[in-house]
Amino acid sequence: MKPERTLHPATLAAQALGHVDPATRALVPGIHPSTTYLREPDGSYPSGRVYSRTENPSYEPAEDLIAELEGGAGCLLFGSGMAAATAAFQSLAPGDHVVSQDVMYWGVRKWLTQFAVPWGLDVDLIPAGDLTALEAALRPGRTKLVWIETPANPTWAITDIAAAAGLAHAAGARLAVDSTAATPVLTRPLALGADLVMHSATKYLNGHTDVVAGALVTAQPDEMWERLRALRHDAGPVLGPFEAWLLLRGIRTLVLRVEACCRGAAAVAQRFHGHPRVREVLYPGLPSHPGHAVAARQMRGGFGGMLSLCIAGGEKAAIDVAARVRVFKRATSLGGVESLIEHRASVEPPESKVPRDLLRISIGIEHPDDLIADLEQAIGL
Repeated sequence: MKPERTLHPATLAAQALGHVDPATRALVPGIHPSTTYLREPDGSYPSGRVYSRTENPSYEPAEDLIAELEGGAGCLLFGSGMAAATAAFQSLAPGDHVVSQDVMYWGVRKWLTQFAVPWGLDVDLIPAGDLTALEAALRPGRTKLVWIETPANPTWAITDIAAAAGLAHAAGARLAVDSTAATPVLTRPLALGADLVMHSATKYLNGHTDVVAGALVTAQPDEMWERLRALRHDAGPVLGPFEAWLLLRGIRTLVLRVEACCRGAAAVAQRFHGHPRVREVLYPGLPSHPGHAVAARQMRGGFGGMLSLCIAGGEKAAIDVAARVRVFKRATSLGGVESLIEHRASVEPPESKVPRDLLRISIGIEHPDDLIADLEQAIGL
């Protein structure tokens, strides 16, 4: 039986909405590897399931929980965050106009410029968080989707979701928010006016660096949502049942992990703000961050586990710092229990706007003192 919505997110997540298997009374959902389902002699499917590409019961507990945490009307799981993000754009028609950001996860930016534009979408990229630029880029009647990422990877620029939603809706467009870094623990974009939320569930939702997954959550089951459901069914970018099971297991500890990551990130940001060998600390929780006031208004309980350090001395100095860490792991990705560090410009394409001296840092659940000490010895005095 589904619990009341008045329960706290930590309770909903920990109990996976109070799931109990109706057949076995197990508290942990089962894994259903079957790809097909029995048809009755009259040709009917009493279970409502025909084929596992989109109708596997292993998906449903995680989808229900993510939708509940986001306050949405429904959730669709995908085989990766990129599959979820690109599905949102593929639900549009050639000739539709899209407004997005010039600084965001580089994979989505690259896909927009190299695949969506040749396919026929008209794409404008604006500075992250710039509402004046957003308003100027909108084309009433032609703009169909505004795509923002907040905080924006890897500078952690903040966009005012409510204001962006108002501008998008006034132009007749929908607003989609990549909320991977914020998670539903810190921000619920749908409550602020967004129409669609995307998560690279590989990151914080799963949280254990062992599943690649994506998720879309809708505010309402509208025409676009029906196209997305059909696209997933027909194109088949789905998650495997075991991965869906692992994802649900990870979400059960989401709130605890995000809280720990926020504490660690705040401690690291405060320690290195003003450090003589750090040119700048990019973290929305610092009052010096340009988006701090907006972040304080739309993020609750913390400012996230992601920050970036711009190292004095330029690119080589930054790469040398990353080479000297001992506790941090030099690796791509974010949102896991282990802390990661990466010279981001080395990963992104040449046209990237990421500063060459930037180290992207994902804070895990380790003790903050150990992380600070590791960075101190790597940066030096």
